Amino acid sequence: MRQYREDDVIERLRNPETQRDAFADVVAAYSEKLYWQIRKMVLGHEDANDILQNTFLKAWANLDSFRGDAKLSTWMYKIAVNECITFLNKQRATNNVSLDDTDIYLMDTLRADDYFDGDEIDEKLQKAILSLPEKQRLVFTMKYNEDMKYEDMSEILGTSVGALKASYHHAVKKIETFLTNDI
Repeated sequence: MRQYREDDVIERLRNPETQRDAFADVVAAYSEKLYWQIRKMVLGHEDANDILQNTFLKAWANLDSFRGDAKLSTWMYKIAVNECITFLNKQRATNNVSLDDTDIYLMDTLRADDYFDGDEIDEKLQKAILSLPEKQRLVFTMKYNEDMKYEDMSEILGTSVGALKASYHHAVKKIETFLTNDI
């Protein structure tokens, strides 16, 4: 694969003759990052794979709507986050899980996942993260796991940078409290 340059890829995406190859470069460049962002939200490997595929299908189907106002990576993350939220809402409805019980449901999903090989410490951290409200959990995983810039998160989530910083700060404090009270 040639070196990934976003401006080059965007130009190639706009040309019908090079669009397929350019999109293949997008898939190669973002698959792993998006997978792990999705996985941190839905926890299950199979679900994460399905959502990742849906993300790329939706991106391909909506290439014409990408105007280039934001970075391509931001656009891809926004699609992935929306797909995760849609999936989680469907799971809640299908399994009659209230918002208050979501963390228990997701923890059970994580434990049942054959691909989760976390030890006791990792499981405690996951429980702490799952105890957060959905938006804080999302902000925390984007910042902590992806080291995403607040400006990029702001574009993806449609929230001010200040609110995102506050949300992350509250999330970190809640996780620290959860982990220290559990000792």
